[in-house]
Amino acid sequence: MQYDARLYQSELRSMAWLITNFIAAFLLPPFFFLLLAIAGLLFWKKRKRLSLGLLISATALLWIFSTPYVAQALFQYLEQQQRPVNTRAEPADAIVVLGGGTYFNAPEYGGDTVSEASLQRLRYAAKLFHETGRPILVTGGKPLGNALSEAAQMKSVLEQEFKIPVQWTEDNSDNTFENARYSYTILHSLGIKRIYLVTHAWHMPRAVLAFKAAGFEVVAAPTVFTTRFATNILSFIPSAHALSASSVFIHEEIGLLWYRLKSLI
Repeated sequence: MQYDARLYQSELRSMAWLITNFIAAFLLPPFFFLLLAIAGLLFWKKRKRLSLGLLISATALLWIFSTPYVAQALFQYLEQQQRPVNTRAEPADAIVVLGGGTYFNAPEYGGDTVSEASLQRLRYAAKLFHETGRPILVTGGKPLGNALSEAAQMKSVLEQEFKIPVQWTEDNSDNTFENARYSYTILHSLGIKRIYLVTHAWHMPRAVLAFKAAGFEVVAAPTVFTTRFATNILSFIPSAHALSASSVFIHEEIGLLWYRLKSLI
């Protein structure tokens, strides 16, 4: 019965994650732009001026948010308050690393392993460990119902590939808000409140908000800053990669707004 209850709870969590992301898809590019264009087509016969305005808006927004120059500028806006951490001047008691997704069914590794984003965070966490010697907590659950949690994947990579011990694993969370809450449950009982928080620089504003709300004193330890090699004609030519980055920016802005609203409730 206990196993059935856990399985049912896991299925509910997966369904909630799916519903949340389904709703979010309507607000993010490219689907939002497609909805604008479809609305424009529907109004074509009855209200041509409105229809034309919607079609032009959809096309213009798609072009703008698909350009590398704009996508990089949006990420830099998210990162404007972030700086590399100075571990000597800003001590903390533990290192908390947020999961960044899964590379599913990786044939060369024989199963699920960390995504590129998670690996980038782990690399920086390894650097922090060598600098400070602080114990590491990895956090990330199974938002897509995969067999191996993101935390378990990260622990495996840190210990087997980086040769760095992982003190704690938090594998029940499905989002940043839960990362913070469940990590606090583990560390608060051990008297650990001040942490180095490791995630991407663009993700740090929302992560800090969530972890402070959970009760932590946060020393931001961002990694993978958005840098610009050169600005040329290609910076203004639409690309799928730039559109994806713009979608992440909008997702983060919506997430920040939602977390702030939560804090007021």
